[in-house]
Amino acid sequence: MQVQLSDNARIVLERRYLAKIDNKIVETPEDMLRRVARNIAQFETDPVWEERFFAVMDNLEFLPNSPTLMNAGRELQQLSACFVLPVEDSMEGIFETLKNTALIQKSGGGTGFSFSRLRPKSDMVSTTGGVASGPVSFMKCYNAATDAIKQGGTRRGANMGILRVDHPDILEFIQCKADSSEITNFNISVGITEEFMEAVFADETYQLINPRSKEAVGELQAREVFELIVEMAWKNGEPGIVFLDRINRFNPTPHVGEMEATNPCGEQPLLPNESCNLGSINLAKMVKQDADGQWTVDWARLREVVEIGVRFLDNVIDANNYPIAEIRDMTYANRKIGLGVMGFADLLIRLGIPYNSEEGVELARELMQFIQTAGHDASSKLAEERGSFPNYAGSVFEEQGRPMRNATVTTIAPTGTISIIAGCSSGIEPIFALAFTRNVLDNDRLIEVNPMFETILREEGLYSAELIEEVAQTGNVKDMEAIPEELRRILVTAYEVTPEWHIRMQAAFQEFTDNAVSKTVNFPKEAAKEDIRAVYELAYELGCKGVTVYRAGSREGEVLTVGHKKEELKEDTEAPSRSRPAPRKRPTVTRGETVRIKTGCGSLYVTINSDDQGICEVFTTIGKAGGCAGAFSEATARLASLALRSGVEPQQVVKQLKGIRCPHPIWEGGRQVLSCPDAIAQVLDEYIKNNGTNGVKIEAREKANPGPGRSSDRVFAGEACPECSGTMVQESGCATCLDCGFSRCS
Repeated sequence: MQVQLSDNARIVLERRYLAKIDNKIVETPEDMLRRVARNIAQFETDPVWEERFFAVMDNLEFLPNSPTLMNAGRELQQLSACFVLPVEDSMEGIFETLKNTALIQKSGGGTGFSFSRLRPKSDMVSTTGGVASGPVSFMKCYNAATDAIKQGGTRRGANMGILRVDHPDILEFIQCKADSSEITNFNISVGITEEFMEAVFADETYQLINPRSKEAVGELQAREVFELIVEMAWKNGEPGIVFLDRINRFNPTPHVGEMEATNPCGEQPLLPNESCNLGSINLAKMVKQDADGQWTVDWARLREVVEIGVRFLDNVIDANNYPIAEIRDMTYANRKIGLGVMGFADLLIRLGIPYNSEEGVELARELMQFIQTAGHDASSKLAEERGSFPNYAGSVFEEQGRPMRNATVTTIAPTGTISIIAGCSSGIEPIFALAFTRNVLDNDRLIEVNPMFETILREEGLYSAELIEEVAQTGNVKDMEAIPEELRRILVTAYEVTPEWHIRMQAAFQEFTDNAVSKTVNFPKEAAKEDIRAVYELAYELGCKGVTVYRAGSREGEVLTVGHKKEELKEDTEAPSRSRPAPRKRPTVTRGETVRIKTGCGSLYVTINSDDQGICEVFTTIGKAGGCAGAFSEATARLASLALRSGVEPQQVVKQLKGIRCPHPIWEGGRQVLSCPDAIAQVLDEYIKNNGTNGVKIEAREKANPGPGRSSDRVFAGEACPECSGTMVQESGCATCLDCGFSRCS
């Protein structure tokens, strides 16, 4: 049997999932699925389970999270995506957690932390007589460590940092990512309390509590703090918010501990030292035609796949190789799993239901209630066969008198890569683009088409290459008269769905989800801060456990879009203000500095000069004159100088050069130098930080206009994917590549 995969899915599998020896692929997609099924079925006495596990994956009806696909049955055998670690208020505790973080990220997991236990900045440290540096300083330390760790060679480090809103350093935390080049390996969220929200609505103050002394040390106007959260989210999408009291109201094991943090995308609140294994059902496959030829949900098959998925994920807990003993013990004690969905937008299209409709929201509620009920039934049945989770005594399930194998069963997680493998839409998100263009080798263009969209067009007799080309210009069909109006109403994309519908859909799924829901509320570029505030308030009112927003174009450097309207392209070519750039003349007098930096090719001398308009040129000299290294460095410097005198922001030059690798990277002065271009970028970046980009100190410039550019390994929505140069979009709480599934969070 051969799994039915798109060309893009096979490319993704070959790049990131299939086993390799000496960079040579040694297994097929079918081999991979068989490897996973066999490994996860090892705890079954009936061999039929291996076939059932294989079948649901081979049919693309269910897929586990990426670490399970990558590592099951292989030497690493680390199968979990989600971890939460405690950060204790001591130097020993902080760096013990950092060590454990390195072990987890090396094995392919993402980590979440609450920094709320750490004493605030300038608080006393009795053991040394000094003062504390505060949570944000240690976040920067964790961020730097993550930079140095490659996650298992296939997944990069990702973190969630949470700080309670009543922590004395909350204002610094809210603004800690105003400079988008800072703390780049973290998503951040403010931990919101009920007391705080009540104070916001009443326009009252609330108290700040020192976590060391547990005493009130000040107060803030709640509405002003809330407005600052809104303002920063409007500017660059962070921080998100999580409703901590609400999360703990649904904590199934309150006697074990309090949940204070989540995994990197926010959908998995966990106790300290707890992990969770995730998997998703492809709802696009859960359909059938009735006698009249109408498409309906195949409820019977959905129940079967839920039961198989629960058993699969419960087995993953036992098959897993845990990076540290404390996580193994806590995971065994609670046996949490997270069964979720993908392909929801495709299902709606197949059924002829608009995403942004009462009917769509009601179907979401009905589906998730069914999955939740079937999942709990399956877990209860497993408990009768294998026993309830060890911390069952004292749990909410003991109060109900119901055996349960798993403390939690359901989660709505991001499915960026596995949804590409499955050929369906991501998670519960609306389709980002019905068709879009991506560049491949030698500037060739390849149009990617949503499979369900293509199927519908062919069924309606509307499909043509010309039509697809036109759709790829904008990614949507909202203004295309060639598409019937009723069909246009169904084929909505993310930015056509108003924020209110995004939140209502998230709340509908959350109502019947044990853990939480990963979702992004997309805003158009012209959205106002008031629109962000309204969504945050609505999320609170409708029962969400957290919310992440993203306003299109809100991050500097965001230049890629799904498509371009022909009218806009025409205006760009005709507008005199957009004429071809010409470099300004080199000034007679410049000022600057020369820095020596060691590279794998020898010592490189980088000279950076400025004039009254800012940085204007870069010169390089390496070792002895001549040779390829010198020629390439000189060429790089000349092109950088040309770009700088043509008005290109210096940070954009840094972004293009930083991270380029050669065969001989080295460590120099505590930092890694990957190549001569990378060395030039590092020197230029340091020069900018010390001198400003236009003769103005960087601190003053950022205060007036926060958010400088980012280095090439710090990728955000709208930028090119570092793995395949595809289009990055903001989806399910994280920047994700439409082409290969690369994510900042996995």
